[in-house]
This record gives sequence, C-alpha cells and structure tokens, in this order.
Amino acid sequence: MTAEKTIPILRIFDYAKAIEFYVDWLGFSIVWEHRFEDNTPVYLEVEKDGITLHLSEHHGDGTPGTHVFVWCTGVKAFHSTLLNKQYKYNRPGLEETFYNAWCVTVIDPFNNQISFNEHIPGDKN
Repeated sequence: MTAEKTIPILRIFDYAKAIEFYVDWLGFSIVWEHRFEDNTPVYLEVEKDGITLHLSEHHGDGTPGTHVFVWCTGVKAFHSTLLNKQYKYNRPGLEETFYNAWCVTVIDPFNNQISFNEHIPGDKN
C-alpha cells in the first residue's frame, strides 16, 4: 500500500463561522461542498498550499477539539499575514518548539487546532 494523501475531517457547527475562519482569515479556498438537500448539514473540502481539509457539519464526522499537525514552509511570513488581518477571535503566537521548529497554532471556532510547523534552518531533525 502507498498512501496518496491524508485528509483530516474536522467537525464544524456553523457554516458562516467556518468560512470566516478557514477562507477569509487563514486563506483556504473552497474546492467543493455538498449538501444532500436544502437545510441539511454541509460537507466541504478546503485547500491551501498543498494542505487539504474536510469540514463537516454531519453528526459523527470528526470530533470537536481535533488537533492537526502540519509540516510546511513559510511559517513566519504566514504568522505575519494572520496578525495583519487582525482577526477578532484569534491572535496566534510564533513559538520556537522543543523539536526545533517554528510553530503557529490556530484554534477554530469549534475548538479544532491546526499547528503549522517549519523546521528551523540548520536543524538536522
């Protein structure tokens, strides 16, 4: 077996708040979304710079409070971009971790966390 891609499913409870957080603030784009009919829960895929997430209002899809760990590059610039947007509900810090990485952790309105991590140059880990 060879894995092609891993896509976390994060539980959401409010479509508008999810879009405000993931699209307007973090800069993800909606790839697709699905509802079985009007006035039913939404299931959607969002993507940003090679990171794909599924967001679901469906009962049983994911657990609020999930923590997703992402290795990436450009964390310091991403951190600055987020702070410059002055999002009312989240002002993440930039942490130098014990595992020699820069880390920015954001918490969505549904208590899910995403930690964006970048190896510190020169580190061999």
